[in-house]
Amino acid sequence: MLPCIELETSPNPTCSVIWLHGLGADGNDFVPIIPELHLPANPAIRFIFPSAPSMPVTVNGGYVMPAWYDIIGRNLMDQEDADGIKRSAASIIELIEREVERGIDYRHIALAGFSQGCAMALYIGLRFPHQLAGIIALSGYLPLASSFNSEKHSANQSTPIFMAHGTDDPVVALDRAQASHSLLEKLGYQLDWNEYPMEHSVNHEELKDISRFFQEVLPKN
Repeated sequence: MLPCIELETSPNPTCSVIWLHGLGADGNDFVPIIPELHLPANPAIRFIFPSAPSMPVTVNGGYVMPAWYDIIGRNLMDQEDADGIKRSAASIIELIEREVERGIDYRHIALAGFSQGCAMALYIGLRFPHQLAGIIALSGYLPLASSFNSEKHSANQSTPIFMAHGTDDPVVALDRAQASHSLLEKLGYQLDWNEYPMEHSVNHEELKDISRFFQEVLPKN
């Protein structure tokens, strides 16, 4: 099972959020922002921050770093690493199933991700055969989009999706994220689309909106 950091907002959590980091980071990356969300004590949430395994990344000259999958072309669509995406998806699904074993209902589990983690959250969440509470997709895109329509699962057709992107993002171009948004919108998904004046990062306004989203989609008991 993937190594994880866990943080509970209150004792005896009834909801879980699995938060996936971006390329080259690890599970520590988003731990500090949880206090900044100013979430209420109810519901009690268990935040889970897994770390991706390290692997050579083609676009970075084969340098070994934590990655959910290989990136081969800079436009993110050339020769996508389908095997790597599917391998990481299986490992992350193990974490979802562990939360269910710990007593958390699938409908009380949300997926969140930044950049590569965003891609994984969308890939898993919209193909997952049980309804989830919500998906938070930050500064990323929908991977393997060409096969998505034939692989998506109806269980999460109505699952709320929060998508956010920086207007000046030099890593994942805004139009790449907008194309993912347009595809999902065309297929009838519930999308909360947000743009912020920032680069490949997270800002204060975005955190306020993420907090609101959590409070809307996570059940109170």
